Amino acid sequence: VQLVESGGGPVQAGESLKLSCEVSGYFYSRYCMAWFRQATGKEREAVAAIDVGGSTKYADSVKGRFTISQDNAKKTLYLQMNSLKSDDTAMYYCAAVEKDFCPRTWTVEMTFGDWGPGTQVTVS
Repeated sequence: VQLVESGGGPVQAGESLKLSCEVSGYFYSRYCMAWFRQATGKEREAVAAIDVGGSTKYADSVKGRFTISQDNAKKTLYLQMNSLKSDDTAMYYCAAVEKDFCPRTWTVEMTFGDWGPGTQVTVS
């Protein structure tokens, strides 16, 4: 499994950005995929997750502003980010694990075994 994020960059507060995570190679027929982020000097935190059936989960800090989605035909995960704030500045990572659905531990890094290299989002 290979995951590669794209779509990051510098934006102004209040603007929107859409991140993508392309999956290549073998992938799971049932999975949970998620977005995490890590700001400088802070721990990596979960942002949102989605399972193969389309059920989603969000961190409280992004509810109502961020939307996670997927295009199974394109093997791509997305994160639409609206009303961006300076606190959203971070390296954003996509992650995946083979599971029937996203578990309660979806906010825990160790739940996921596959990670992309990340894409930087800077909000000023």
